[in-house]
Amino acid sequence: MTSYNVTVDGENKIEISNESLAQMDWIETGKNTWHILEGNKSYVVEFLHMDTQKKLATLKVNGVKHHVCIEDPYDQLVKKMGLSATVAHKVDEIKAPMPGLVLDIMVEAGQTIKEGDPLLILEAMKMENVLKSPGEGVVEAIKVEKGAAVDKGAVLIKLQ
Repeated sequence: MTSYNVTVDGENKIEISNESLAQMDWIETGKNTWHILEGNKSYVVEFLHMDTQKKLATLKVNGVKHHVCIEDPYDQLVKKMGLSATVAHKVDEIKAPMPGLVLDIMVEAGQTIKEGDPLLILEAMKMENVLKSPGEGVVEAIKVEKGAAVDKGAVLIKLQ
């Protein structure tokens, strides 16, 4: 059974299993909006933003905004083994973390970028994901165009 450790607003920690997710009733009510029934409780959930690299999501639940951090089983294992220390490594390419549609490109060739700078917006599963720079560098080339459909793992940006 797969479980996820979820931290809400930096303090409330809950464990959610695939089994408990499967027992909830999910109804999509609009773009990035769902109505969820869990037991006798009703929730209206809107996905506002997702940072896939840091596994952070901003949600609005019943009108209240929350910041959620999600640890999958791999993250939990790395943490348990004491390997969660940040290691600096050079990144030569920014690849698509999932298939999607390039909505906007926020950098251009020759531009110097810092860690956390927004690079492009990728729409996937009806959500807009802002891909951010994992480190410092200079944009060597943009390998996609605005409006292009990309596959998971496709090279989007080359860095020097």
